Amino acid sequence: MTVTAARGFLASGVAAGIKTSGDPDLALVVNQGPAPAAAGVFTSNRIQAAPVRWSRRALADGLVSAVVLNSGGANACTGPAGSADARTMAELTALAVGITPDDVAVCSTGLIGVPLPMDRITAGIGLAAERLAADGGEDAAVAIKTTDSVHKTAVVSRSGWTVGGMAKGAGMLAPGLATMLVVLTTDAVAAGPLLDSALRAAVRTTFDRVDSDGCMSTNDTVLLLASGASGVTPEDEDFADAVHAVCLDLARQLVADAEGASKEIEVAVVGAASEEDAVTVGRSVARNNLLKCALHGEDPNWGRVLSAIGTTDAAFDPDRLDVAINGVWVCRDGAAGEPREKVDMSGRRITITVDLRAGEATAEIWTNDLTAEYVHENSAYSS
Repeated sequence: MTVTAARGFLASGVAAGIKTSGDPDLALVVNQGPAPAAAGVFTSNRIQAAPVRWSRRALADGLVSAVVLNSGGANACTGPAGSADARTMAELTALAVGITPDDVAVCSTGLIGVPLPMDRITAGIGLAAERLAADGGEDAAVAIKTTDSVHKTAVVSRSGWTVGGMAKGAGMLAPGLATMLVVLTTDAVAAGPLLDSALRAAVRTTFDRVDSDGCMSTNDTVLLLASGASGVTPEDEDFADAVHAVCLDLARQLVADAEGASKEIEVAVVGAASEEDAVTVGRSVARNNLLKCALHGEDPNWGRVLSAIGTTDAAFDPDRLDVAINGVWVCRDGAAGEPREKVDMSGRRITITVDLRAGEATAEIWTNDLTAEYVHENSAYSS
């Protein structure tokens, strides 16, 4: 169910001592396939961690054959020493698995502004290389967790080929990916341009639509590696659909595991004049803290939904807005609709549907409620 579900990949996860807890904190994923290729998408934050800058350069030629990932330290805002550490991680990995440093992507997550314990990472990379295995994907997924309560994996298999993946992320979930590291693998025969187009299309409507708390990280990375080990060349559309399915599964798992959340919330905007309008409205609703508090208290407060819509520049007539919460149209034509007492919010999942009645475009944004546990988590965890 993870990065080693696709043929041609080895992975491992070990405890290198980066985390004071002693939990696993360093992972390797290695592509041993006959036709390697890769693509990546990174944070749009202007403050970018050293591993992000290194991995961007490594991917410039469309080839990455190994990924080294550590949790427990972001290696962000660490100056020239941090850049040197990212390079060293790539060099050590390359030496351990027999490739060149320029074919190694580096991913880090954890506290910002703290130098990495390179002595422990050096030993950890050696240990992880020794433990590489065709069934090591789950160990790798566990090793990249930070505040995650569970590790996150997904897989889609088609006619003779597979796309698998792992992700970490539980907070700072916002557009520009989320505070997340994702590695996707496939044994399909797929060249760099197809990987790039399929990945970007999938990210745009999955990870970029996760908006837990409006906070964008410095380390966000999504990588897609192809091995070609299946010998099957899928149709472009079929391949893109499989990549999207894995990304969507992982994105929903990120929201489900959001720090302190008790509700998983889908904001579905329909009837928009454009997709851009639909996304803008969805994000405004998803980021409204008053609404998120109401949803935590199971209060179907549709007035807060309308207030959020009204702060956008989307095309709509205020007197034609409709809002449903869990299928009950509590607002019709910008005013009270069905009785709010009909809304059942006792379950974990809540769907808010906003009909702008201005066109045919749609978009979905995923978020969560605002809880005391979220505040505690982010007051006790320095980042």
